[in-house]
Amino acid sequence: MTIGFIMLCHTALDRAAEVARYWAERGYPVVIHVDKRVSRQGHGRLTRLLSDLDNIRFSARHRCEWGTWSLVAATQKAATVMLRDFPQVRHVYLASGSCLPLRPVEELEAYLAAHPRTDFIESVTTEDVGWTVGGIDLERFTLRFPFSWKRHRRAFDWYVKFQRRIGFKRHIPDGVVPHLGSQWWCLTRQTLSAILQDPERETHDAYFRRVWIPDESYFQTLARLYSTDIQSRSLTLSKFDFQGKPHIFYDDHLQLLRRSDCFVARKIWPQADRLYDTFLRGAGPQQPRAEPSPGKIDRLFAKAVERRTRGRPGLYMQSRHPNENWENGRTCAPYSVFEGFYELFEDFETWLSKTTGSRVHGHIYGPERVEFAGGETVYNGALSNSAKLRDYNPHAFLTNLIWNTRGERQCFQFGPADTQDASWFMALDPNAQISVVSGAWAVPLFRSNLDFAAIRKEAARLQKIEGEHLNILRSPYAKARVRIWTMADFVESPMEPMQTIIDEINPRALRRLAEAPKMVDLTGFGQFLQNLKNQGMQPLLMGDFPVGDLPRAPGARRSRPYLVK
Repeated sequence: MTIGFIMLCHTALDRAAEVARYWAERGYPVVIHVDKRVSRQGHGRLTRLLSDLDNIRFSARHRCEWGTWSLVAATQKAATVMLRDFPQVRHVYLASGSCLPLRPVEELEAYLAAHPRTDFIESVTTEDVGWTVGGIDLERFTLRFPFSWKRHRRAFDWYVKFQRRIGFKRHIPDGVVPHLGSQWWCLTRQTLSAILQDPERETHDAYFRRVWIPDESYFQTLARLYSTDIQSRSLTLSKFDFQGKPHIFYDDHLQLLRRSDCFVARKIWPQADRLYDTFLRGAGPQQPRAEPSPGKIDRLFAKAVERRTRGRPGLYMQSRHPNENWENGRTCAPYSVFEGFYELFEDFETWLSKTTGSRVHGHIYGPERVEFAGGETVYNGALSNSAKLRDYNPHAFLTNLIWNTRGERQCFQFGPADTQDASWFMALDPNAQISVVSGAWAVPLFRSNLDFAAIRKEAARLQKIEGEHLNILRSPYAKARVRIWTMADFVESPMEPMQTIIDEINPRALRRLAEAPKMVDLTGFGQFLQNLKNQGMQPLLMGDFPVGDLPRAPGARRSRPYLVK
């Protein structure tokens, strides 16, 4: 018994010649089909390269196109030549010009000799198929597909919709149960000749001419009618990505290909010199290899697909950007946003950094510049403190800041005077911890020496902006961890919320705060709010702040947390 190889070639003909010579010089016949779109010069060069080998044949050429009957017709012609000219062949192996043997062909012959009546062809019913991409499963057998999906996409889509609308369905020939599978098979002479010599072949061919991608269903379906023993798997390693496109193997996949224990692999990059040198001219293994098992490397391919489609958390890449909601996490690590704390406490940033060990910035979305920690003008990842550069893409600025400082918790201030373009981005980010003391923006106005008319106008503007920002944070779509206190409630008892915030930033510390940062002097702040009311501006976000002085001075430092009764 021997094996015959059919090769369907259309590009990289020099590499195809190397593989064909490898098989032919070892006594295994090869029939080559060259796509009719290949120039005469290219076809002539291939025939000259292999002219010294008498067990290589060339079949009649077809103009092959993906998804059309031409690929089946080319395979039929080549298989007819194989069965006619090489009667000693007992198994026929279908390969492409980009295939590469991974194991010595003698091992393949021994393996098939142990399975003399077995057909190796992936063949499953449409109900069991999970790899079809394009939304057409059973319909590929019940609709007509006269138009090329690649060259006439609009006509293809229109005709499919038209057939669905009028309820058109083709009749599946009697006795035929549609099956799908990989194009690359290894069939016994008995099964292949039965398919080609079937009295109903004309009916079968006429039907499959209008099936979509018939090269993945013609032999896979008809083999079920004639085979006495089918193993529904291919001996060729062929992997596809989430879009249905084949993975291409390069030189750095050498160990991966060896691990699969498959006999042949496709699709090999034509310039992968190391792969061709290793598998065609390298020494064979000293002992028999294991059963072909492409599943051994499925885990690596699954990780590759996940990396390509989801990427690393918080790192944007060309396969996902700029598609909205395709990101694998808006940012890569937790960070904290403080709103109103800078206005209420003196030297809050230094205290927070000392207490939590985090990197604490000022208002990174400040209108004038980015207030990086330590007053830096350029930060990790060459981030500039230029407000103009930041505002070109505020979302990417925050994403880059968190990515470039991963491993170190980032904290920063935010308020209604800042650029608000990042509000929704932070609200929808599960990594964001947002703590808000609403109305605290009024404290700098209270301590300023501006004309009161200007203060009233600015207070109305800031209150409107913060109100819209709070509505975003309270949205049912928000995913950030949001805590909001009115200024009146927070000032009355600041230690409890501060402890909660610190525990969330550094949960391993497990220690109680001994002191809070020093609060600014708010004497007269209640009267300030009343003056705003008297001038026609209604302060709504501060809560029920007393008009008179506060009953105690909560800003005084204490050795222990205090409780206001």
